Amino acid sequence: MKNWLSKMAVQFITHETVRYSHLEGAQMALEGGCRWIQLRMKKYPITEVENTALKMRELCNAYNAVFIIDDHVELVARTKADGVHLGRNDMPIREARKILGDRFIIGGTANTFYDVQRHYISDADYIGCGPYRYTTTKENLSPILGIEGYTNIINKIKNAGIPLPLVAIGGIEYEDIPKLKETGINGIALSGSILRADNPVEEMKRVIREMKND
Repeated sequence: MKNWLSKMAVQFITHETVRYSHLEGAQMALEGGCRWIQLRMKKYPITEVENTALKMRELCNAYNAVFIIDDHVELVARTKADGVHLGRNDMPIREARKILGDRFIIGGTANTFYDVQRHYISDADYIGCGPYRYTTTKENLSPILGIEGYTNIINKIKNAGIPLPLVAIGGIEYEDIPKLKETGINGIALSGSILRADNPVEEMKRVIREMKND
């Protein structure tokens, strides 16, 4: 499953807007070159999440993209997802690993170096670290990190020899990418900045180009 690492520079996290459904948002992200989709459907009935996940799996297959479900460990195998992302109020990573085994990707949300350590010991595959700044797409935000926060956490990760990839998340805009890359992050996760764009497909293309720009 480690071949998914080459696709992790940009993750698109779905959310529904007045203009776009979860599937429509993912479709545009994929058309723009994103190859890592996280389906995030908090507060939706489980049947609706599963139905959407099955369609999302087919969509991601068409683009050879990695497909992650937020929170719902019980749906991963049923929908043939590649893995799950678990937040601070979701199932513990260690428990999810016992259920899913080593075949599936498990990501964990972090706000501090302590969180990263805990997820590493629990056998997570990657860290979604944030928020970078305030975002309206997520409730009950942890403390804002900013550039200084990421720099501090990544330095501690390096000193501790922890090999987990770290993805920055939370209110990230295109203009933030150069300075975020300087901190040593492995990737970024986007949602609102893509869907608010006049042309989400072109905005994702622009983000992908900037992430690849050395």
